[in-house]
Amino acid sequence: MKRVISILAGAAMLTGASYAVAELADGYKAVEPTSEDSPLTEVISGYEFRIKSTQETQDDDFENPGMLLLDQAADQWSVAEGSAEKSCADCHGDDPLEAMQGVGSTYPKFTEKGDHRAFRNIENQINHCRTERMGAKAWKYDKPDLLGMTVLVRHADRGEPVNVVVDGDAEALFERGKEMYYTRYGQLDMSCAHCHEDNYGNYIRADHLSQGQTNGFPTYRMKWQGVGSTHRRFKGCMKNIRAEPFKVGEDDFLALELYTSWRGNGLPIETPAVRN
Repeated sequence: MKRVISILAGAAMLTGASYAVAELADGYKAVEPTSEDSPLTEVISGYEFRIKSTQETQDDDFENPGMLLLDQAADQWSVAEGSAEKSCADCHGDDPLEAMQGVGSTYPKFTEKGDHRAFRNIENQINHCRTERMGAKAWKYDKPDLLGMTVLVRHADRGEPVNVVVDGDAEALFERGKEMYYTRYGQLDMSCAHCHEDNYGNYIRADHLSQGQTNGFPTYRMKWQGVGSTHRRFKGCMKNIRAEPFKVGEDDFLALELYTSWRGNGLPIETPAVRN
């Protein structure tokens, strides 16, 4: 089946850019929204918006450059660090991919109990374990150590559906992220929805706009020549519309990550995906 999406003249006027109608390839895969409140009629991974050669690079674990960070993290798993002289393996077991099954598909979420209870994404949870359980220094956001371990946690659930919870304690952050998604920012006065809801499937210059799903993150982007986090992508989008980005790893982007992850509930985890 093919999807042809009409050009929204208003969005084009806002950006000063021209949108060109595009089609997804025959047989593209989509899942039904898991919530009746979803604004989408079908949920489509960014994989379906990429050219065949990019898809083939992602599909081949020997060719996928993001797998290098996975290997690095697998080696790091058993390295003892910090004042506690503990490794990840000491708490979770020797096989990282087995230990982390059922974990990566559920983040971001509230974790821990009591004084340690907080809303975290995978990156923040890893650093919490390092500082509070290992007595080690936190890793820097979007640097290889933290990216690699995040890739490992997500990759353990590769093929499993995204399944984030947005009710209960998470509801306030979910609503905050939703409001942000539709809020206009920057000198171009645009929201996330202008590209990823109103115009997905269209081309803006050479970029085939996707739904902005996060099921492949951390992702290897050819533009970056490396792996980057969801928050790095958010930051880049804000810079593109000439807005002042929020801080990676902090509440604003965590709320936006929760909302965008919910939009992709049901999509299989692809980490590490390969994108343009």
